[in-house]
Amino acid sequence: MSVHQILILALIALVLFILPAFGAYFLFRKAGQPGWKGAIPVYNTFAMLQLSKRPLFWFILQFLPVIGWFVTLGIFIEFIKTFGKYRFYQHALTVCTGGLYFLYVGLNKKDRFVGPEAVKKYKKSTAREWLDAAVFAVVAATLIRTFVFEAYTIPTPSMEKTLLVNDFLFVSKFSYGPRIPNTPLSVPFVHNTMPLINTKSYVEWIKIPYTRWFPSPVKRGDVVVFNFPAGDTVINLPEFQSNNPYYDVCRFETGQGNIDSGRQVVLANPDQFPLIVRPVDKEENYIKRCVAVAGDTLQIRSEVLYINGRAQPFPPESETQYLVETKGQPLDETVMKEEYDLDVNNNQEFQNGNSPNQFIMLLTWKAHEKMLKNGLARSITPILDSAREVFPYDHIHHWRQDDFGPLWIPAEGATLTLTPENYPIYERAIRVYEHNKLEMKDGKFYLNDQQTDHYQFKMNYYWMMGDNRHGSQDSRYWGFVPEDHVVGEAWLIWMSWDHGVRWKRLFSRIR
Repeated sequence: MSVHQILILALIALVLFILPAFGAYFLFRKAGQPGWKGAIPVYNTFAMLQLSKRPLFWFILQFLPVIGWFVTLGIFIEFIKTFGKYRFYQHALTVCTGGLYFLYVGLNKKDRFVGPEAVKKYKKSTAREWLDAAVFAVVAATLIRTFVFEAYTIPTPSMEKTLLVNDFLFVSKFSYGPRIPNTPLSVPFVHNTMPLINTKSYVEWIKIPYTRWFPSPVKRGDVVVFNFPAGDTVINLPEFQSNNPYYDVCRFETGQGNIDSGRQVVLANPDQFPLIVRPVDKEENYIKRCVAVAGDTLQIRSEVLYINGRAQPFPPESETQYLVETKGQPLDETVMKEEYDLDVNNNQEFQNGNSPNQFIMLLTWKAHEKMLKNGLARSITPILDSAREVFPYDHIHHWRQDDFGPLWIPAEGATLTLTPENYPIYERAIRVYEHNKLEMKDGKFYLNDQQTDHYQFKMNYYWMMGDNRHGSQDSRYWGFVPEDHVVGEAWLIWMSWDHGVRWKRLFSRIR
């Protein structure tokens, strides 16, 4: 655990201690105790345990990471009971108002201190016992899921073989700082759609602007979970969603390359293309590797990634198709699997080439290097993909998947001089992610109806790519990932399954 992560946990605990202290001052006075005992954060919980006659070792348990938060909340609930507050909603207010309920009870004249003996005489019904337990479990799990870590499953092979389909991960929320949900009113443990009934799992009556506590930037090389930037609008049918994004449908399937005309076709056929617009925190989750951070200049030449002019090493487990020429020796099936993690019986991983000693192999970079070192291969040449159109889909930049850029990644506070050449690259970031009106007319630029030739960015941006370089839908197809879309860092594989448990992958760190 990094110093930053420890600091986040400590600060959250500190806030939990400080907020109730204001109201506790008045509650202690009502209980016939000096008010200063309630006003001193941390110490006041010890005094609360004494007043409510609860086990004093609870005071020590508060300092356990994460678990201690719930112990502290439990102390507050036991303390408020000594003022005759036994009802479920009263305990919920104690937990959810950050100490304001303490202030209310402490200042009003009708509530009084009844003492721990009265609390012992109060008996909950069986239904209430079950309700309290269920609510506590939901609240605890929701807080952990929001602020600490979340479970995530790898659905596609875009990160192979760093991450495999049906790897089950823990995603650290405090690596980059916990992000407050934009839509806090939602069904717990459901991301965006209710199962079976296929309706929204959230309401937008309350919307919270982008807020991240104790932020820390994404680092180059991190494996990151983020909300899919092109998932703000989706066609709400199983065969579409993020698998076949709305913008790709408009651009290629209905617009024949012209996204505006394709959008008109989609909007004119709501039965065929039912649309739904999602807030940032309810967009689908994606997982990729951050290859460039804010302020970097990125370029891909013949599949090699360059950052700020320097060639970057391939992740050891990243996959690419290669044309491999061997020295003529026979290829043993067992050796190829054990030494190079290559299944020669899988047509997607191994095919014969145009000559007896040529093969098309889907190799990791580690296997690529090992094959050359061991002398198995005479030459290994990457098979470049130049067929698919890529971001920014204009008539100026003729970039392709393996030959891309150079491209500057926007940074918070950095100023961009707007030109007709860079307008297609940055207009979505300025218009959609940073909520501006931006237009280009006759070579001139209008920002929020004011003519200008520059723009200062409000957020940091990142460039994400899959380790499976030819089997990944990533930033090469939909552009930048804004910092407000970042969910957390993929941290640990806690389970892996493929017709049985993949034991070697259990509890392994993600690198």
